[in-house]
Amino acid sequence: MQIAGKELTLETGRIAKQANGAVFAQYEGSAVIATVCCSEDAVTGLDYVPVTVDYNEKYYAAGKIPGGFIKREGRPKDKEILVSRLIDRPMRPLFEKRFGREIQIVPTTLSTDQINPPDMLAIIASSAAVYISDIPFNGPIAGVRVCQVNGELIVNPTYSEIERSTLEIVVAGTKDGITMVEGGAKEVSEETLIEALEKAHKVIIEFCELQEKLRSLAGKEKIPLTESNDELQNASAIRVAAFPKLQEACFQDNKQTRRSAIRQVKTDIKTQYAEQLGDETQSKLFDALFEDLQYEILRSSILEHGKRIDGRDLETIRDIACEINVLPRTHGSALFTRGETQSLAVTTLGTVMDEQVYDDIDGDKREHFILHYNFPPYSVGEVGRLGTGRREIGHGNLARRSLEAMFPGKEVFPYTIRVVSETMESNGSSSMATVCSGTLSLLNAGVPLKKPVAGIAMGLITDGEQYAVLSDILGEEDHLGDMDFKVAGTEDGITGFQMDIKIAGLKIEIMRKALEQAKRGRLHILSIMNRTINKPAAGISEFAPKIVTMKIEVDKIGALIGPGGKNIKALCEQYHVTINTENDGTVTIYGKDSKDADEAKLAVTGIVAEPEVGRIYNGVVRHIKDFGAFVEILPGKEGLVHISKLSREHVASVADVLHVNQEIPVKLLEIDKMGHINLSYIDAIDPNGEKKPSASSGYSSGRSPHDRPRGERPPRRF
Repeated sequence: MQIAGKELTLETGRIAKQANGAVFAQYEGSAVIATVCCSEDAVTGLDYVPVTVDYNEKYYAAGKIPGGFIKREGRPKDKEILVSRLIDRPMRPLFEKRFGREIQIVPTTLSTDQINPPDMLAIIASSAAVYISDIPFNGPIAGVRVCQVNGELIVNPTYSEIERSTLEIVVAGTKDGITMVEGGAKEVSEETLIEALEKAHKVIIEFCELQEKLRSLAGKEKIPLTESNDELQNASAIRVAAFPKLQEACFQDNKQTRRSAIRQVKTDIKTQYAEQLGDETQSKLFDALFEDLQYEILRSSILEHGKRIDGRDLETIRDIACEINVLPRTHGSALFTRGETQSLAVTTLGTVMDEQVYDDIDGDKREHFILHYNFPPYSVGEVGRLGTGRREIGHGNLARRSLEAMFPGKEVFPYTIRVVSETMESNGSSSMATVCSGTLSLLNAGVPLKKPVAGIAMGLITDGEQYAVLSDILGEEDHLGDMDFKVAGTEDGITGFQMDIKIAGLKIEIMRKALEQAKRGRLHILSIMNRTINKPAAGISEFAPKIVTMKIEVDKIGALIGPGGKNIKALCEQYHVTINTENDGTVTIYGKDSKDADEAKLAVTGIVAEPEVGRIYNGVVRHIKDFGAFVEILPGKEGLVHISKLSREHVASVADVLHVNQEIPVKLLEIDKMGHINLSYIDAIDPNGEKKPSASSGYSSGRSPHDRPRGERPPRRF
């Protein structure tokens, strides 16, 4: 099919024929092979779909060899994990739990023209591979990227268009509706986002129809689902006994109390039916019934009574507390607490040497803003391994995109900035809590954000035509609800969003209501955050590195660097700083304290400055000759103080007045036709830079003794 005048091709039967399904997709110079395989044996009674998506990019796709010592592609990069999540999230709900077999989807980028991103191609190819395979799948799905460039919405933009966009979203869904959205923006309106979603879904329908055509030509017969005749014995009696107790347990004050109460009800019923539930199959069916009861209790309470399990109505936000300066030695820190969700964010300021360098098939790039999100097991009161999984990378990326739009340019704030969010407690959207705590810690560190950013997670409960949109959802509402929609932004617009929908055919009016309700919640959260801090701190931490920037003429860069880097290396050693130069003449000086950085800046200014006639300099005596002394007035620039310019009195020897490495004030008298600099010695300079009269001469400081009219000159002594 044709997309924006470019051809998209789906092909099967030539490559990877032993997989259950394989599709080779090509769009211009980008190509992806997606395969899917399933295990031979089925496991009955699974309450989840054992599917894994492993998107990977080969460096040869871009004609590159991996950087570093190891030249083989290794563990997945963050980008590959993020694309894997983009494929997994819309596809997972469309597999049947009853299938019971492990499923592995492997999309591999084999070629890229570095113009058209291959990730959307990978989504379509993965869906097509599963759809034409013998694995049961309620698809197809498709993904599309939409950007707003110069006010126009563009489908499947190029890399250059993405860089210039004010809105970038990835939308996935079926022919019936949207199931996943993720992206970032620069304060776009809710209406603009709705328009982009509508445009994306029209293209998704076309992509799905293309896959249907491929299946009609090459589709396999589906493997039958594993049928189970197992039923829970005494199900009605268990339900009657458990329902009222569980209904009371589900509406306790807090998460821990609810969890304990629900666990106790479950234990009591299990004890009552211990003989029956000793069977593994019966035990699994009992667990499924308990899950169904909680699902029914939560949803019916919200839809029929507008009451949530923690007692709130549909739109109320949980209590919020904000603190800054919670850690003594960090550059910026903040603690954001919303109900039972708590994020500790710490901001660290670094130099250009601390930038994140990416080496991938899209081309090398550097990032001066880094955000890392951690979700330790203690945050939910559990025991587990510490580490960085796909969830941490995905949530951190969402928070980073939400904040990035409000970051100052490097020319305004030349620091490399790292924010680390430690999730201390979690019961509902720790990623949006990260956005809030991150904003507070950045402002606390003195980072000049354009505007504060806050985030909120929305939920949805539906039953036919009846529905309820929930603000600031709990973990239980996320698990048992129909939608998880996270929205971040400023007072003036949206900067980040992520949506996962578990039902088909979400209507646009529901989406519009969710966005409007999210905006009210976001503004409420921002108002509370602003009471704690609403603008950057006046100065950065005393423990942060000091950075000074300046502009020099491009043709002076060589003079600053010197032959073989001699000049710049000497400056770095002398002032204990690091100096970085750019091709446009920007010079950045990194020092451990302000004194070193400021002194180094003066030295750089001296190297690139042109000597001015009539100006007074603090020079250093470099050489002494019989006829005078050579004084360095600027780095690398020396002038001559003739013996006759050393004093109003006769000087028999230059060495009687000066010595090598002595600092002296001199005035630049002239630069002759040969470029020689002629200086005169001034006895002293006061702290304000004004010339003082010589102690011996008694003359005013406006001139050197040799600048005075002849009539004022005292008689020479012989």
